Amino acid sequence: MDDKDRKDEYEKICLMCRRPESRAGKMLEMGNDICICRECLQKAIDSMKFSGISYDDFMNFMPDFSKNGGTDSKDKKEKQEVVEAGSGSGDPDDPGKKDGKDGSEKKPGGIPTIGMINLSDILGGMGMGVPRQQIRKKKEKEKKPVKQIDINNIPAPHKIKASLDEYLVGQEHAKKVISVAVYNHYKRIAAGAEDVEIEKSNMLMLGPTGCGKTYLVKTMARLLDVPLAMADATSLTEAGYIGDDIESVISRLLTAADNDVDRAEQGIVFIDEIDKIAKKRNANQRDVSGEAVQQGMLKLLEGSEVEVPVGAASKNAMVPMVTVNTQNILFICGGAFPGLEDIIKERLNKQAAIGFFADLKDKYDDDPNLLSKVTVEDLRTFGMIPEFIGRLPIIFSLEALTKDMLVRILKEPRNAILKQYQKLLALDEVQLEVDDGALEAIAQKALEKKTGARALRSILEEFMLDIMYEIPKDDNIGKVTLTREYIEHTGGPVITLRDVGYRLTQSETPPANIAAK
Repeated sequence: MDDKDRKDEYEKICLMCRRPESRAGKMLEMGNDICICRECLQKAIDSMKFSGISYDDFMNFMPDFSKNGGTDSKDKKEKQEVVEAGSGSGDPDDPGKKDGKDGSEKKPGGIPTIGMINLSDILGGMGMGVPRQQIRKKKEKEKKPVKQIDINNIPAPHKIKASLDEYLVGQEHAKKVISVAVYNHYKRIAAGAEDVEIEKSNMLMLGPTGCGKTYLVKTMARLLDVPLAMADATSLTEAGYIGDDIESVISRLLTAADNDVDRAEQGIVFIDEIDKIAKKRNANQRDVSGEAVQQGMLKLLEGSEVEVPVGAASKNAMVPMVTVNTQNILFICGGAFPGLEDIIKERLNKQAAIGFFADLKDKYDDDPNLLSKVTVEDLRTFGMIPEFIGRLPIIFSLEALTKDMLVRILKEPRNAILKQYQKLLALDEVQLEVDDGALEAIAQKALEKKTGARALRSILEEFMLDIMYEIPKDDNIGKVTLTREYIEHTGGPVITLRDVGYRLTQSETPPANIAAK
């Protein structure tokens, strides 16, 4: 390995403070692979009798030791002019005395002569020896290899949907739509610009809260192993106002791709709560977080080159910038769109309400999947501008969760909520079982909360609190079974000991003391 390759692979280490060059800054090479950082050298200068000399003045006076140990002709001439330390005795006849008041020679700039000390002689006299390698190997950052999209390796839509079925319950139409859209999008990237240029298939997802919009996108990105950036539209504002700029969405995608531009340009961006940037009805004040954000996202969705900061959320002079092309980035927008059901019902009820065959006005009041009847005109009435809707050609809705779907969500997915609690109790060597009646009771309580699948976790946390608190107290407990009576607060769970069965009845101690015997 030659010297150039060695310098590229290794970094210098200060002899005094042992810090590498990446932390201490540029080093001064003293010869024999001895390096001193700027800070340690400044401390040494300050400790001398002629303190007050700055590092820059000292470096201007110092010969260049990095070139052959300072043995070139110019350095030799300067070394000959330097008087050894202690040679100036104050005697006029002393040849070591020069024109300075203290017997030191004045150099241009007013710096006195410095007696040069050979560090090799000092360290050798102390029995320490000279460290031959004051260097350390640089740490190389591991980069994820960019996976080139191969049209032969793209999973077919039915395979993508089969993978999604392992994690999500129901939503058959939504999983089919997103599988086909993603498949066509990456076929478009693999095909490149040929005779027929294929447009992007950006998507707009509608659905009530807790129906699985975010989870669907996260699962799909994990299965395809592509960078995913998730942003919240509520924090986006027009450029120049407090909040996140539109480009911050691409900056998050770049971070998710480990600052690899090529990998980021093949990623997916999911913008949640997109309904929060709808055009405001009140036109008396400036709408900096509504229609202005929609207009700012138009070029981003269609495909343009955007300058984004690397490793920072905002642009400033100290942060490097890179250019990211959004032409091949798939954008998925999702939102609950509260109030859109009323707009749809108003449109559907415009028919005549007189006569034997007229539709009743309350016909659609109890329809849980009313969002599936949405049209572009309904979205325009809600507050989305036509230019924005036109750049999201695929519009689909997710179904509202029913009681049967909630029961399946509890036990069927690969990482179902009950499986998570069973794993937690298995670490304490306790088995957890839930009766079918308890599952239906939990699903019924979740429906009443009207927060979708998110309510299941909160309900189970409430009923599992006392169980998980009491189980570590008793090593004899082998199995816990949740019953409908326990969920409906009319009884307790079934506790099975490792050798005998035990059941808490209504008249015995409350569920908080389930380990009592």
